[in-house]
Amino acid sequence: MKVKIEIDTKTFVRFWLVVIGFGLAGLAIYSVRHALTLIAISLFLALALNRPVAALAKLLPGRSRLGGTALAYVILVAILSGVVWFVIPPIIQQSAKFVENVPSMIENASLQWHIVNDFVDKNGLRSQVDVTLDNLKNQASSWAAGFGANIISSIGSLASSIATMFLIVVLSFFMLLEAPIWVSRFWNLYDDQEKMERHKKMVGRMYGVVTGYVSGQLTVSGIDAIISGIVVFIMSMTLTGVDSNLAMLTIAAMFVLTMIPMFGATIGGVLISLLLAFNNLTAGIIYAVYFVIYQQIENNVIAPAIQSKKMEISALTVLVAVILGMYVGGILGILVAIPSAGVAKILLENYIQQAKLRRMESKKPLNKLVKKLKNQD
Repeated sequence: MKVKIEIDTKTFVRFWLVVIGFGLAGLAIYSVRHALTLIAISLFLALALNRPVAALAKLLPGRSRLGGTALAYVILVAILSGVVWFVIPPIIQQSAKFVENVPSMIENASLQWHIVNDFVDKNGLRSQVDVTLDNLKNQASSWAAGFGANIISSIGSLASSIATMFLIVVLSFFMLLEAPIWVSRFWNLYDDQEKMERHKKMVGRMYGVVTGYVSGQLTVSGIDAIISGIVVFIMSMTLTGVDSNLAMLTIAAMFVLTMIPMFGATIGGVLISLLLAFNNLTAGIIYAVYFVIYQQIENNVIAPAIQSKKMEISALTVLVAVILGMYVGGILGILVAIPSAGVAKILLENYIQQAKLRRMESKKPLNKLVKKLKNQD
C-alpha cells in the first residue's frame, strides 16, 4: 500500500528557510564562540557580585551604585592579591627543593640502572632496550629543539590569559554599573502587562539559577579548600618534611580547581597528593585517603544540600553540558556550561508551557461551536 503525501510549495519553502536559518545562526554562533564565552563569563561574574554590590551601595552615601561596584572590586582584588602573596612563596620553595634533590635523584637512578642493566644482560634483552633508548633519545632531541618555541608559546599564552582576565573584569564591572538602567529600559518596551509579568517571573528563575549555582559552587569549593588546608597544616605539625606553607598553596589550588565541574576536584586531589608525596610519602598517602573519603561525603551530603534546589537538572544533562562547554570554550566554557544548561532548561519549559496554553486556547472556539451545534440538534 502506497501513501502519497502532498506538500504545497509555500510549506516546502518555509521548511527549508527555517533549516537554512538555523544553520546560518549556528555557524555565526560558532564563529564568535570565544567572544560569546567571554561575555558569558563576564555576565556570570556580574551576577555573582550583584548582591554584594547592592549591599555595599546601601551602606554608602547616596546609595552610589558606582561606589558599591568599585568597593566590591577593590575587596575582590585585595583577596586575590593576598592569596597570591601566600601561594607564590611555597611554589618557589618547592621548585628550589626539587632542583636541590635532582643530583640525589640522578644518583639513585644510576644505582637502580646497574640492577636493571644486569637483568637485561642475563635475559638477552639488550637489543630491544637499545632500540627503545635510541627512540627516547630522538624524542628528547626533538623536544629540546622545540623547547625555545614552547617557552615563547607559553609566554604568549600567559599574556593572552592575563588580557582575557582583564577584559572579563572590565566587562563585568560595566555590566554591574549599568545593569539597573538597561533592565529598566528593557521592561519599558513591553505593552502587554500580563506578558511582562510572565517574562519577569521567567527571568527571575533564570537569575536564581545562575546566582544559586555560582554561590553554591563558591561555597562548596571554599569548604573543600579550607578542610584540605587544615589537613595539610595538621600534617605539617606531625610529619617531617611537610612545610606549613603548603597549607595555603593547598587552599588556593583546591579552591580554584574545584570550581571546574566534574573532574576539577580530582585533578586538585591528585596534584596535592603528589606534591605531598614528594616531600613525605606518608603525607601523600594520608592526603589521598582523606581526599577519597571527603569526595564521597561532598558528593552525597554537602553538594546536594547546598546545590540540589539551585539547578534541578539531571546528571546526564550536566555531563553533556560540560562536554559541549569544553568543546566550544575550553576551561571557560566548562565553567559556564552548567548554569547555561539550567537557563536553557527554564527557557525550554517556558516554551513548552506556552505552546500548551496556545493549543488549549485554539481548541476553545471549536468546543464552543460543537456545543452550539449539539444544542441546535
